[in-house]
Amino acid sequence: MSPFELVAAAFGIISVFLSTRQNIWSWPTSLINVSMSALVYFQQRLYATMALQAFFFAVSLYGWYEWLFGGERKTELKVSRTPPRLGLLLTGMTVLATFGTWYLLSRTTDSHPLIDAVFFAVSVVAQWMMARKYVECWPVWVAVNCIAVPFFFLLPSYPFMIQYAVFLVLAMMGWRQWKASLAKLS
Repeated sequence: MSPFELVAAAFGIISVFLSTRQNIWSWPTSLINVSMSALVYFQQRLYATMALQAFFFAVSLYGWYEWLFGGERKTELKVSRTPPRLGLLLTGMTVLATFGTWYLLSRTTDSHPLIDAVFFAVSVVAQWMMARKYVECWPVWVAVNCIAVPFFFLLPSYPFMIQYAVFLVLAMMGWRQWKASLAKLS
């Protein structure tokens, strides 16, 4: 475990904590986290998860803008529910992306192809949903974190295992807090 890993994990925890509070500073702290995490994932041969950090970087910029100006008439974006048709589309895209990524990784890398593919596909969808402030992003993050904690324990990558354990608690908190925000809007 390196100090670099610890700092990367700390920025991840700060970013997710701020997201649960719908604090705009979650996005710049995410930019630091994903930039650092990409290097760690490369060293761990988690190539899709490393590439995912580039996507997270772009979505962090997008989310930063959306949270500030993505609402009606360029106002602050409010928490909302995922439209059912969009939810089905996102589910289908996740399944296809998981299998496509797994196939590619299993044929071209020395990575952990299935878990790497799952992290990649599900996280892409969850992060985009968070940028759009869909409350359902949080149960998706809960699922990702339930898989990530034992995976990073077995890898072993203890700073990231702890990070994902904290993410699990934060995702449950975020889910509760965003549902409360949604109820206030109704």
